Amino acid sequence: MDTNAYTIQTPQQLAPLLRAMRKQRGLTQAELARRLGITRQAVTALELRPETATFERLMKVWAVLGLEVSLRARAVTADALEW
Repeated sequence: MDTNAYTIQTPQQLAPLLRAMRKQRGLTQAELARRLGITRQAVTALELRPETATFERLMKVWAVLGLEVSLRARAVTADALEW
């Protein structure tokens, strides 16, 4: 198993991961904002509530952070059907 793989099952799990990945890459919020062409305040909002960002914006953030997203099927449970 890839030790650099992270499983995200809820929107709330994405916020701390994005912040950690940015810091691991040595980027400040201001530097990430500059690379994305947005304000530092927008980066702050994105890190606090990534579920409010568009998928396109998240894709740009992931690209700057050198991340890729993979989707895989999981077992269907009653909880999964409530989404």
